[in-house]
Amino acid sequence: MEKTVFIDNLKINLRVVGQGEPILILHGWGSSIKSWLKVQEFLAKKGFKVFVFDLPGFGESTTPIRAWNIEDYSNFVLKLVKKLELSEFSLLGHSFGGRISIKFAQKHPEKIKSLILCNSSGIKLELDQKTKMIYCLSRLGNTLFSKRLLSKFRKLARKVFYFFLRHKDYVKANKIMRKTLKLVISENLLPELSEIKTRTLIIWGEKDDIVPLKAAYIFKEKIPNSELKVFPNVKHSPHREIPEELSVAIDGFLKTIK
Repeated sequence: MEKTVFIDNLKINLRVVGQGEPILILHGWGSSIKSWLKVQEFLAKKGFKVFVFDLPGFGESTTPIRAWNIEDYSNFVLKLVKKLELSEFSLLGHSFGGRISIKFAQKHPEKIKSLILCNSSGIKLELDQKTKMIYCLSRLGNTLFSKRLLSKFRKLARKVFYFFLRHKDYVKANKIMRKTLKLVISENLLPELSEIKTRTLIIWGEKDDIVPLKAAYIFKEKIPNSELKVFPNVKHSPHREIPEELSVAIDGFLKTIK
């Protein structure tokens, strides 16, 4: 059932399916409820009450009036679960939603029965040589396009640069969400990982070309009481590529939690 709730004057689009122990799913950047429908339906059939909502700034939910950082999103989730009267629940975060889940689990462990991080972003990896070269060219470009004759082309050049860096999310976003994206990716959550006390399942696509598999092993090493499940030949979005297999893994993990 889809419905609307209001949190601090923000209209939030929410979908709730099933009965049983609650699971809250946080989608990735640029995504929405729609991308998780198959997983939500499967888990509902397995005896869970599954909450999926459009995060502020995405889908049919309202965009905040200012740029948010990860803590702002974490505080919002706390207000939402209070509104939904969820005293304890399992939290699943994909990619950007994983960032929020890490922060929330670190700040509010009493709320989380279990944590699932799916192809989660949140930690800064050492740049490879290709990426280092691109950023060097970026700095050179900023200097070049600061010249008066070329300054009018700077905005177009920046869009082309982000496009080739695969930051299409930045190009598509409005002004507030661009600032939000900058705040979000500037924060390194590596120190928070060791503070997570909740039992955690880390799920990754072996061929993830957005957040590479080596990040999954860092999560596994740093988060106490965690386990790792890697899906062969899967990229960044298991919920789209293999929703049933992903759901089976989630169901199996959750049913081991007492």
